[in-house]
Amino acid sequence: MSRNSKLISQNLREEIARELGVYDQVKKDGGSWGNVSSKDCGNIVTKAIEIANRAVE
Repeated sequence: MSRNSKLISQNLREEIARELGVYDQVKKDGGSWGNVSSKDCGNIVTKAIEIANRAVE
């Protein structure tokens, strides 16, 4: 996620990760997102898109 990390704010990413139960892994790794699976990263992006779409409506 580091290459495009500026597309989603750090706070929003962390909030969604907490909601999806992924943030414990990030916290355990000292804030590194490197061990978060591609599937979980995709779920975070999907959730962020849903939130953005709701904001536009």
